Amino acid sequence: MALITSEEMFRKALEADYAIGAFNVNNMEIIQGIVEAAGEENAPLILQVSAGARKYAKAPYLRHLVEAAIEDTGVDVCLHLDHGEDFEICKQCVDDGFTSVMIDGSKHPYEENIALTKEVVEYAHAHGVVVEAELGRLAGIEDNINVDARSASFTDPDEAAEFVERTGVDSLAIAIGTSHGAYKFKGEPYLDFERLKEIHKLIPNTPLVLHGASTVLREFVDRCNEYGGEIPGAQGVPEEMIKEAVKHGVCKVNIDTDLRLAMTAEIRRVLVEQPEVFDPRKYLGPGRDAIKKMVQHKIRNVLNASNRR
Repeated sequence: MALITSEEMFRKALEADYAIGAFNVNNMEIIQGIVEAAGEENAPLILQVSAGARKYAKAPYLRHLVEAAIEDTGVDVCLHLDHGEDFEICKQCVDDGFTSVMIDGSKHPYEENIALTKEVVEYAHAHGVVVEAELGRLAGIEDNINVDARSASFTDPDEAAEFVERTGVDSLAIAIGTSHGAYKFKGEPYLDFERLKEIHKLIPNTPLVLHGASTVLREFVDRCNEYGGEIPGAQGVPEEMIKEAVKHGVCKVNIDTDLRLAMTAEIRRVLVEQPEVFDPRKYLGPGRDAIKKMVQHKIRNVLNASNRR
């Protein structure tokens, strides 16, 4: 039981056409629910920390909570920095014990993205840490990410192949139509599978990453709204689309919004149905259970990752 990199996870996933769930964490209950689910499903696991999580809980707290979860459950975990925006934050997380970092240079021109990514790769690899980069931009809002749909651009397959060759990056996040947040599509959901297939054909040994891949499960949206929430028109990526993407080189599927919805829906239910409750354990506990149930569903029915550890 240890903090590990994603290298062996991805190798196995590429060979067998399944994906690793990469779940964003913000507090103890979320970590516990995710790790318990992965343990019971015998599934490989990536826990990732965003800029918002670092600001809210601080990286040392989250790292030690993850280490406690590993000690408690015996589940190996890859601890990943999500959307590192510059070399300094990636270096800090490498030095702090993270086993994987993402440098997101997608907002920069192509050549600047290559130079920044290569700098992070050289430092991280020297310390035994793997690196994810991003090419192409996703629409949507999540933490400090705010990319208007009009400025979002899909990943160019030829550029993806050149990018991987020149940077030596270990995995690549691509843009094929997903977006951050709970409002991913205004009309019919669409992912550019032909683009995905072409990228995978050109770089078949590079694990691909799908950001903004929450399904925004209807049961949680409805429950939030039933108990006083206001989340009209929320729509995510259909699970069948995620499963199709996994067949074409997608080895890491990022999930955050679904965690938030599952936990919030259950907490709302408890507080409405039991207005006398003021002990945080009485509503955070059920929230943790909702996280666990949702993660198990993803592992079994979307990622096909049960019994893969």
